[in-house]
Amino acid sequence: MGKSKNEKRPEERFVTDIEAESLRLCDTVTKTEHEVADIYSQMVSDPDAEEITERGESLRRAAANITKAQIEVFRISDEYHARRKDLEKQKKRGFLHIPSPSNASVDLSESLSDSFAKGLNIYKILLIGFVGSFAGVIIELLWCLVNKGYLESRSGLVYGPFNLLYGAGAVLLTVCLYKFRNRGALVSFLGGLIVGSVLEYVCSWGQEVVFGTRSWDYSHMPFNLNGRICLLYSIFWGLLGVLWIKRIYPITAKLILKIPNKWGKIVTWAMLVFIVFDACMTVGALTRWSRRTEGVEPYGIVGEFFDERFPDERMEKIFANMKFSEKK
Repeated sequence: MGKSKNEKRPEERFVTDIEAESLRLCDTVTKTEHEVADIYSQMVSDPDAEEITERGESLRRAAANITKAQIEVFRISDEYHARRKDLEKQKKRGFLHIPSPSNASVDLSESLSDSFAKGLNIYKILLIGFVGSFAGVIIELLWCLVNKGYLESRSGLVYGPFNLLYGAGAVLLTVCLYKFRNRGALVSFLGGLIVGSVLEYVCSWGQEVVFGTRSWDYSHMPFNLNGRICLLYSIFWGLLGVLWIKRIYPITAKLILKIPNKWGKIVTWAMLVFIVFDACMTVGALTRWSRRTEGVEPYGIVGEFFDERFPDERMEKIFANMKFSEKK
């Protein structure tokens, strides 16, 4: 068979300094193996000899240094190929291909701009949290429509289609995976799996401790942990980690770059005030809803306000999957 168009003879290939060093290292390892074999007979008669002890310590240090170098070379190689692959995908066009900028191109654009949300600062983190809170609800609504044939509220706040769990997930995925945004998909998958699973477990536990309620229960799913997380949804979190940091985040960051600095800062702080207010109202409404199920009468005008504005019927529409924990 003839050679492929891009195949080159060994003498024609480009060789980096690190590859050349690795080849010399392989030769040195072979030489060292022969040297050590010659020492074994001496080791039998005097295993505690100073030369034998020091040689052994030197080999341990060499193994540690080579392992460290191997990890670093793998990181460099993985990022190099991941950046190239992402840039190649950025240029593709097709019916099933959704064009999106690569993280490398976004990084370059940010380095040349004076954007208020440059890099990973508080403005970008807050905006990503808002977008995640909204987008997560919309995606779940569509999933419910496709899976069950009807629309059902997936909001986590009493005002607007927002769910702070998704917002927190988007923020955590961004903060934890930002450093690895230009690495291979496997790193993003493992990071997303761990971050999402921990977040889901903590949120489920915290909700039950504070409000005595659970918004999801995976007890019927295989490989679940106290019904709060399960293997299937942990895998989904891993896939979401890849989708988020490789596709959704760069699109979001590119759009944020287009927002004027003055208006961007104003809108960000205004949204934060609204979300904090919405969250406080939600805590009050959920607390009274939980107390009502226990037969506790409202205390003062605050309790009466929440009972009047957020009766059971309204709360059941907003939090369609809410379940109250059984009292022991």
